[in-house]
Amino acid sequence: MTASRAALSNPSQPFKGILLILLATFLFASHDALSKYLSGFYPVVMVVWARYVVHTLLMAGIFLPQSGLRVLRSNRPGLQALRAGCLLGTSFFFTSSLLFIPLAEATAVNFLAPLLVTALSVPLLGESVSRRQWIAVLVGFVGVLIIVHPGGELFKPAILLPFCSAMCFSCYQILTRILSKYDSPTTSNFFAGLFNTLLVSSIVPFFWQVPSLTHGLLMLALGTCGMTAHLFLTQAFRSAPPALLAPFGYCQIVFAGLLGFVVFAHTPDLSTLIGIVVICLSGLAAAWEQGRR
Repeated sequence: MTASRAALSNPSQPFKGILLILLATFLFASHDALSKYLSGFYPVVMVVWARYVVHTLLMAGIFLPQSGLRVLRSNRPGLQALRAGCLLGTSFFFTSSLLFIPLAEATAVNFLAPLLVTALSVPLLGESVSRRQWIAVLVGFVGVLIIVHPGGELFKPAILLPFCSAMCFSCYQILTRILSKYDSPTTSNFFAGLFNTLLVSSIVPFFWQVPSLTHGLLMLALGTCGMTAHLFLTQAFRSAPPALLAPFGYCQIVFAGLLGFVVFAHTPDLSTLIGIVVICLSGLAAAWEQGRR
C-alpha cells in the first residue's frame, strides 16, 4: 500500500519500473529454482532456514545502522507474528511442493494468491467486490482445474501444497494491508524475517546436515536472491504505477518455466500452458477491474 502511494506520487520513470520488476520476478523465480534444487539434497526445514537467516542478516546490515533496534518496535506485535507465520507457511508449503511438482506449474498455482486476496477482502476487510472480479476469481480456479485435469500428471494430492501456499500468501497480503496503518514496511518486513529466523532456528538442529561448500554458497545465493528481489520490487513500485507494472509480475511464471526447462529439463504440456494462461489473464482482469474502480 505504501509502495502504491509512492508510485502514484512519482509515476515518471515507467521504463525503470518495468526493468526493476522484471529483475525482481527473475530473482524470485531463481530463488524458487534454487529451493527446488537444494530440497533434493537437504530437508525442507533446512532450505527454508537458509532462506530466512541470510535474508534477515542482509536486512540487519542494511537497516540496523540507519534505524537501530527501533525498527523492530511494532504497534501490533500480535498481528506481526501472525503475518510472519503466514509467510512461513507459504515458504514451507511452496518449497515442499517443489519436491513433487514442476517449477512452472507450482508457481502458476501459487499465483492464485491475488485472486484469493480479492475473495478474502470481503469478509476480512469489508471491501466490496464487483461481479467482474468474482468472475475473474472463478476463472482463475478454472485455470487450476485445467492444469490439474483428471488423468493428468498433476492430478495428485501434492497439488494441494502450492494451493495451501497461495492461501497462506493471500492471508499474508491481507495482514500486510492491515498493518500498513500501524507500522512501516521496514518494520513489518524485518519483524517477519527475524521472527521466522528464530522460529525455524529452534527446529533446524533436528534436521541439520552439513552442506558441501557448493551447496553452502547456493544457500547464500538463495537468501540473497530473495532479499534483492524484494528491494527491486519496492523500488519498481516507487518508479511506476501499480496498474502499469501488474502485467509484468506474471513474467515470474515465464521465468519459472524457462528455469524449469534449463535446470530440470521439464517442458509443460499443452493443457498446463493453457491453464497458466487462464490464471494469468484472470489475475490481470481482477487487477484491471480493481484499478478501474
